[in-house]
Amino acid sequence: MNSSLGYITTLLSLFQSVSAIPTAQAPNKFNWSAKKGIIAFGDSYTYVQGTHGHQNYSFIGDQFNYAYDPETLLSNMIVQNQVHSNSPIPSKYVLYPSGIRTNTRPETATAEGGPNWIEYLTNCGLEPGMTSPRSCQKQLWDFAFAGADISTEYTPLHHNFTVSLVNQITQFQEYGHSTLSQHLRETETLIAIWIGINDIGDSSKYAVDFPTFYANLTNTLFTSIDTLYKLGYKSYLLINLPPLDRTPSNQATSTPHPNATQVTWYNDALAAHAEQFGKKRNVEMRVFDAHGRLSEIMESPGRYGIVNTTGYCAGYDQLDVGVNYKEYGCPVPVEEYFWFNSGHLTSHVHRILAGEIERWLMR
Repeated sequence: MNSSLGYITTLLSLFQSVSAIPTAQAPNKFNWSAKKGIIAFGDSYTYVQGTHGHQNYSFIGDQFNYAYDPETLLSNMIVQNQVHSNSPIPSKYVLYPSGIRTNTRPETATAEGGPNWIEYLTNCGLEPGMTSPRSCQKQLWDFAFAGADISTEYTPLHHNFTVSLVNQITQFQEYGHSTLSQHLRETETLIAIWIGINDIGDSSKYAVDFPTFYANLTNTLFTSIDTLYKLGYKSYLLINLPPLDRTPSNQATSTPHPNATQVTWYNDALAAHAEQFGKKRNVEMRVFDAHGRLSEIMESPGRYGIVNTTGYCAGYDQLDVGVNYKEYGCPVPVEEYFWFNSGHLTSHVHRILAGEIERWLMR
């Protein structure tokens, strides 16, 4: 297999000359201030807990609870029950939503131990307790599922209840769109998608030509995005892969999975398809360069109040770790780490990232 040749051939098949979309030069098409809400899809980097969701995995439903009615959707609440602060967490904020529970780890509300980027971006669901998306100035309807890959055509489900990205969009088409469109017009809505983190990790050891594999994978992604386009949505925010070659475990080995080249290949394929889709459909389509921005933060962590970029606090999943971090052997508070655990960013980094995304959207 000639990987370099495959890479060039694949990208040329997408369009004649392709490069990743740089943050500073992205076309200014969004009127972010006029958007009334976000509808989101993706994996654990974007998932928020809902009172009708699968505990630790989703805002609403799962593969075994796939259908939902308008009343269930509109009454669903975003849960925020783990907050890192300098004061103890009141017991009334340790909530137990009505969704299906797993007992493998403490119940939390995101995969970051606190609000994530999309909650910071919309300012929706930040307060401890429960928040109705409809009560937020920018509504947040989040259909991301923790552990999701793009499609089982390429990688297996993490759990039998996992909802892949393809199925998230199909589920929304069948049960969510008609209801939400009565409360949030398509023209006032931004579709946000952050996906690929599990895909590249799950497939990093496959015996394939990776540039071709990633091109096919992202082609499937945009086939699903086309479903949203046909529903009337014309504004899209995509986010590329973070520096997954620099997770704590990958920094500790000479053979990281995925490696930096694989991450670059995936991000190039995503940018290529986004460029092509945006021009073909004449829609607002932008890719935020999270990889570049997060890499810069890792290179100059002190500027952002971060002191550890190579490890994470062992007690990250304990509800009181934000206050009692030393009891779990952590020399500094969780918010001073870059990594929350072996593969996720801290809520602090998500807050920084959300600020960068908002400024970028306003350009």
